[in-house]
Amino acid sequence: MSDYRDIVQHYEQCLARHGDSHLGVDWPKKEDADTRYRVMLDIARFDPVSSAFASPTLLDFGCGAGHLLAYMQEHGFDDWAYAGLDLSAQFIALCQQKFPGTRFYCGDVLQEEMAIQPVDYVVMNGVFTEKRSLTFEQMLAYMQGLLGKVFPLAKKGIAFNVMSKQVDWERDDLFHLPIDTLAQFLTRRLSRHFIVRNDYGLYEYTVYLYH
Repeated sequence: MSDYRDIVQHYEQCLARHGDSHLGVDWPKKEDADTRYRVMLDIARFDPVSSAFASPTLLDFGCGAGHLLAYMQEHGFDDWAYAGLDLSAQFIALCQQKFPGTRFYCGDVLQEEMAIQPVDYVVMNGVFTEKRSLTFEQMLAYMQGLLGKVFPLAKKGIAFNVMSKQVDWERDDLFHLPIDTLAQFLTRRLSRHFIVRNDYGLYEYTVYLYH
């Protein structure tokens, strides 16, 4: 399946149009983007077996322009070890320019074997937000395949978000996923240990999936 590359091309077009900004990764409001970064990093706070004295390792899967790392640097996550991954060579080149010395991977885990160092947590912020021209069934299959590849990379757990079905109206280009549909897949294929967060004021929900 290669249609998901249309999603990547969409984000590259946003970057070309709006530059290195929240609009360049297609988040309409910066304050909402910051809320998502905070919620993604809460995966460690909600981890039932995490240690307050640990220094977590993190893979930002679909890192885009590295805005999560910038948020971490601004908000005191200095003890976290960060690495980023993106399918887009344009975004990875931008990240390498902005954050020299930081580990970044560029590649497609669904199409190639990548030597990715295991981490405590993987976050996938916005990876499943937009489906663009994909049908719901195609996007669901893409999400399931990608989660199956990514979950083993995390020693503790992963965080990801999708659009909610509990909205006044739905956009055809966004991926509104019923919680029951997701829960059935997670419990049957990956893990029964997960938390669903719908408490941060956006029309989406975030899942923390633990081993």
